[in-house]
Amino acid sequence: MMKPGFFLSAALAATILLAPLGTGFDGTAAHGGEDFGTLEKLGAALFDDPNLSMNRTMACSTCHMQAAGFSDARESDEVGRDVSLGDDGISLGDRNAPTAAYARFTPPFGRNAAGEYVGGQFWDGRASLLEDQAGGPPLNPLEMGMPDKAAVVKRLKENPDYVAAFGTQFGKDVFESDDTAYAAMTKALASFERSDEFSTFDSRYDRFLRGEEKLTDQEELGRVLISSTQFTNCNTCHEIRGSKGLEDGLFTNHKYFNIGVPANISVRAVNGSKPGAVDLGLAQNPEVAGDAAQRGKFKVPTLRNVAVTGPYMHNGVFKDLRTVVLFYVKYKSKKPSRQINPETGKTWDAPEVPENIAMAELTSAPALDDKRVDAIVAFLKTLTDKRYEHLLPKEDGQAKVPPAQPVSSSVTPKAP
Repeated sequence: MMKPGFFLSAALAATILLAPLGTGFDGTAAHGGEDFGTLEKLGAALFDDPNLSMNRTMACSTCHMQAAGFSDARESDEVGRDVSLGDDGISLGDRNAPTAAYARFTPPFGRNAAGEYVGGQFWDGRASLLEDQAGGPPLNPLEMGMPDKAAVVKRLKENPDYVAAFGTQFGKDVFESDDTAYAAMTKALASFERSDEFSTFDSRYDRFLRGEEKLTDQEELGRVLISSTQFTNCNTCHEIRGSKGLEDGLFTNHKYFNIGVPANISVRAVNGSKPGAVDLGLAQNPEVAGDAAQRGKFKVPTLRNVAVTGPYMHNGVFKDLRTVVLFYVKYKSKKPSRQINPETGKTWDAPEVPENIAMAELTSAPALDDKRVDAIVAFLKTLTDKRYEHLLPKEDGQAKVPPAQPVSSSVTPKAP
């Protein structure tokens, strides 16, 4: 029997226990007797409510903890933070839970003028809008595990405060149809996710743009490198400018690329995946209908809070931010040392999907030396929202948290 034994650091657990609405680990905060006077407040309560999962152990905030940059900070002996444990205490997914912060700025899924796929929620964009995304986890057997919309709506009706709030926000007939009530729930959740609680734009980088702080020489070098099209190609995908200029940059173009990420073998070994399983990414999105040219492509994530929301890549295969930068460098560098994954001490594993790799983008800039690699990592840390700066890693790469404390254990793998 596999026993992932999920843990949460004592420091982060303490932060969560002292945090306001929307910050819980498992959503156990009581909301009885509260007046959810706005759609956003109703969404905040739903976001924290474990009663919307089959065994009443998992809320949205379980995998998207506000105190951890809206990422999943639970750890296990077998998979670390690579993927999340489901409500049943058994199931482990195959993809890393992305941060929900700044997700409101992602455009709906579709094609741009050049015919490229852009936008959408999840790593493969299969949920076009936040409302679509919010409706997914409660019905996912690997996540919250509810059998159908009717079962979720029944749980909503258990709470008289919800019933009153839904009537106020959506009309007295909202519960006459399970589909209508479920859609109302997703609208409330999306309203909360669109609030400023998820997108504060108050990082050191933002404060630098406003003239409130200065970057160190190393951080400034990293900023110049990321902004450059001569020395790096970071800005091609992780655009530093937003629609309004520098001040709202999300560091993503919302497009999809295959950058040759290897499979996460340690996760596959324990999550019940079938032998030979391959994550085809965008090609698995129903709207793409299995287009072979989209195999292995995943959405470019925002770099905001990237230093505190690891592990990295769609499957959590890399644990350290510097490793990610070196992974990109290896495509251009001829040095033997650059062909070694520093986390394993071995040659980088082969891409999970070897076709469609974006070689033009990956090889268009020169290889970086250690000074420039470290400068980029230093700059990426400046993209951390102010409330998460205490979570930034030390120079040795270890997070500033004491040893983890057990949260749950004794689980058995289940096929995804």
